[in-house]
Amino acid sequence: MTTPTTTSLTPLLDRLFDEAEAASSATLAAIADLSDADRARMMRSKTAYRDLYGRLRDAPLAVSRETGSLLYMLARSSRARAIVEFGTSFGISTLHLAAALRDNGGGRLITSEFEPSKAARARDNLSAAGVIDLVEIREGDALKTLSADLPDTIDLVLLDGAKALYSDILDLLEGHLRPGAIIVADNADDSPDYLARVRKPGNGYMSTAFAEDVELSVRIN
Repeated sequence: MTTPTTTSLTPLLDRLFDEAEAASSATLAAIADLSDADRARMMRSKTAYRDLYGRLRDAPLAVSRETGSLLYMLARSSRARAIVEFGTSFGISTLHLAAALRDNGGGRLITSEFEPSKAARARDNLSAAGVIDLVEIREGDALKTLSADLPDTIDLVLLDGAKALYSDILDLLEGHLRPGAIIVADNADDSPDYLARVRKPGNGYMSTAFAEDVELSVRIN
C-alpha cells in the first residue's frame, strides 16, 4: 500500500505541503500590483490567464491537504484505472492520484502542465515517490496536449489549471467519461460557465459544491 497518510510517501507530501505554505507570501507578492478586479478578470479570461500564471510560475498552487486526501479516497473507492489531470504544478495532487492508482493495482494518469519548470519539479517528486511509471506528464497548452491519445474510458478527472478553460477541457474529455466518472474541480467558483454546465439538469451530471471552493461532479449518462 502507498496510502499517502500511512507510508513513506508521507514525509515527501508533508515537505511539499510545508513548502507550499511557506511560499504563500511570495505568491501574493507576485500579484500584489494587481487589483482584485484585475485578478478576477485575468482568472476568468481565456487569454489573460497566461499572464497571470506566468507571474505564478514559481508558485506551488497546491491543493489543500484535505483535497489531496479526498482525491486519493475518490480514486480508490471508484477503483479508478484511468485518470486525467489538468494542471500538474509541482505534483502534489498528482502524487495522491498516482498513489491511488498504485493501490488499485495500476493504471494510467495523464497530467498536463503549461510551465516546463513546474513539469520538471513534478517529475522529480513523482520519481522520488516511486510512482512516475504510472504518470504521463504532457507539457504545453492543455487544449492541445489533452486533445488526442486519451484512454477510451476515463474514470476520474481533476481540473486544477486555468479556471477559464475548465469547460473547454471538459469538452475534450466528455466523450471518454464512463457513466459514474468523477470530476473534481478545484477553485471552481472562478469558472462560472463550468459550474452552470455541470449543475444544469439534463446536461448529464450530478454536481454539488464540496468543501471549500471544490465542485464534485459525477457523470450520470
